Amino acid sequence: MKKFYCYSRCSTCKKAQNWLDEHQVQYDKQDLVAQPPTKEELLAIFAKSERPLQYFFNTSGQDYRKMNLKEKVPSMTKEEAATLMAQNGKLIKRPLMVDETNVTCGFKEDIYQTTWL
Repeated sequence: MKKFYCYSRCSTCKKAQNWLDEHQVQYDKQDLVAQPPTKEELLAIFAKSERPLQYFFNTSGQDYRKMNLKEKVPSMTKEEAATLMAQNGKLIKRPLMVDETNVTCGFKEDIYQTTWL
């Protein structure tokens, strides 16, 4: 089953959810801020992707900037990143969509089209 991690106050998440609903994609929804993925879930998500850790961070978020993560992420381990993100869901780029083999962060219609249909 596909899992859609989002934030209710995020306009990009709303666009992605509308797209999923319009295309009748089945998914389980989880609020990234109220209930962030666990460290173990995040490590499993990282393992499904060839992307660097930077891909999973909400680099335009206030918390990311306050914590000066731009300087820290390049030398961070996956375990360190997963621990941080599990403690603060606002650090995760949203929406985050995963299934057994695929992972996408953010919403681009063409990527959703090829990955989730």
